[in-house]
Amino acid sequence: MEEERFVGGGLTGEDANIENSLRPHNLKEYIGQENVKESLSLSIEAALRRHEPLDHMLLYGPPGLGKTTLSSIVASEMGQQIKVTSGPAIERPGDLAAILSNLNQGDVLFIDEIHRLSRSVEEVLYPAMEDFAIDIMLGKGPTARSFRLDVPRFTLVGATTRFGQLSAPLRDRFGMIYRLELYTPQELALIVTRSASILKVRGTTPEGMMEIAKRSRGTPRIANRMLKRARDYAEVRGDGTITREAANAALEMEGVDELGLDKTDRNMLATMMDKFGGGPVGLDTLAATTGEDAGTIEAVYEPFLMQLGFLMRTPRGRICTASAYKHMGRTVPSSLQSQVQISMLEEGT
Repeated sequence: MEEERFVGGGLTGEDANIENSLRPHNLKEYIGQENVKESLSLSIEAALRRHEPLDHMLLYGPPGLGKTTLSSIVASEMGQQIKVTSGPAIERPGDLAAILSNLNQGDVLFIDEIHRLSRSVEEVLYPAMEDFAIDIMLGKGPTARSFRLDVPRFTLVGATTRFGQLSAPLRDRFGMIYRLELYTPQELALIVTRSASILKVRGTTPEGMMEIAKRSRGTPRIANRMLKRARDYAEVRGDGTITREAANAALEMEGVDELGLDKTDRNMLATMMDKFGGGPVGLDTLAATTGEDAGTIEAVYEPFLMQLGFLMRTPRGRICTASAYKHMGRTVPSSLQSQVQISMLEEGT
């Protein structure tokens, strides 16, 4: 699973213990996502001038990019409290009604993995978002009656890693929708430098911070996780300073190469190259051969390999690219180009 991998963007217990101390508390401290920050800053200032709650906001993108952090910053910038929950935790409409009735005027309600809300809970959420009221049914059968209960005007911040799984009625009720993009190595180097200062790392070098940043798969959560491993290595095997050499050695011990691929990523590529000639190979066949779940391969492993240009999805199956062969130190087979051309022609038809 994604949260169990060292290079996974999911939140682990270790991350939860330290992330709160590393999180920025205002937009000025928040590094990266410049377009989102600019738009959000403008909306917050306008809402404060009108003395109104901020419009409902939806954040989506891969895990570990700062959706929870941004929601906390929104509450801080608005001078309000934040209530944090998740879609799976709200099992019944009554659970949501209890949460909403306990909010204060202007508070921020953050629902993580909002796409996992049940349909019955969504139905209660719609009038709460639009009219700041909830409809409650009393009794059952012919004697059942409903009454409307007003709730304080609040700001809902929803976060999801599966934007396509959101129902259209819920998605349309958000006034602001932001996609969080993967971070550049330069942005990640700034983030880990700031984190190293907060963690009181004995010493760092720009080259050491950039080495961590380049292997972090564009994700701050992974970068901070790698920073802690590099700190441990530097303290035990060095003088406490995270140099390029110390960072490189620490991450090699974790099985992470210079592009951020771990052993599982490389095993999947090697399996495709050695057993299937680089592809095309079907998802189910690849899952059976590697011992991984097909859904996990599709949702967790493939996206990053495709971002690097190492993998292609075609109607005939997955194909390793020439870049993947070169990264793995393999000779690019002469048949690869023809396989790609055939797959592209089939996709076009």
